[in-house]
Amino acid sequence: MGGLLSGLDQFGLGKLEGMSLFEAPKEKEENGKPAAPVMQEQDFIFDKTHTCPVCDKEFKEKTVKVGKAKLIGSDQDMRPRYEHIDMLKYDVIMCPHCGYTALSRYFKFLTGPQMKKIKESICANFKAVKKEEKETYSYEDSLERYKMALVNAIVKQTKASEKAYICLKTGWLLRGQGEHLKKEDPDYNKKKAEIDAQENEFLKNAFDGFLAARQTEGFPMCGMDECTVDYLIAVLAMRFEQFDVASKLVAGVIVSPGANARMKDRARDVKEELVKKIKEKKAAK
Repeated sequence: MGGLLSGLDQFGLGKLEGMSLFEAPKEKEENGKPAAPVMQEQDFIFDKTHTCPVCDKEFKEKTVKVGKAKLIGSDQDMRPRYEHIDMLKYDVIMCPHCGYTALSRYFKFLTGPQMKKIKESICANFKAVKKEEKETYSYEDSLERYKMALVNAIVKQTKASEKAYICLKTGWLLRGQGEHLKKEDPDYNKKKAEIDAQENEFLKNAFDGFLAARQTEGFPMCGMDECTVDYLIAVLAMRFEQFDVASKLVAGVIVSPGANARMKDRARDVKEELVKKIKEKKAAK
């Protein structure tokens, strides 16, 4: 027995035989108005034109629209979380012509000697990889870009804080990648373990770098004031069981007149967790 519209082929309308009789009801909110369309990652980004300070050529990069994404919270180590998009994926600018790459806040700023080093070690050996145009960057795409930013920072012999900041953001990016893995994937546990290991490696380097920068550089550092940097180092120190460092720094933040109430509250939460971890470690001996 045929469908409702079977037999239309004789009129040349065979392709329409499978049409639905009734339209699916449109979703409505409780007040009876049509539901707002679900935002997609591509709704938050656009192609922005940049001029490379090294090779002086123009190129376009995907950039998050200012004020478009909504901040919904942050992790203990200050990794920001936004609704519908991971903005960390779009914080690196990479010239496809010469390979010069940096975090967006540092991209335009190069000294003469740094530019010379980039040209000699990066540009002279860079091979452009032609990739298909995508609406968004995948985590794999973004991780490659962060690694390019890091090797550029190493080559140009930038400050320890810049290298530490790249490592910090790369660790955050990897955490986001791990959170977006599909748990039904048969290789989920293996992939998650690999990503977690990479996150730890980058965050350990961020910890070492910020600790070194704190001794040699002034503030603000990577856009952060002294209390924010100390809080961040304390959280990372606790993660890697450097409890003496964590205790000293978090105590300083709590009593600092330069720390706002919110930062002090976060520092107190870290102190509570730190005390528990110290007790657990002593009990395990």
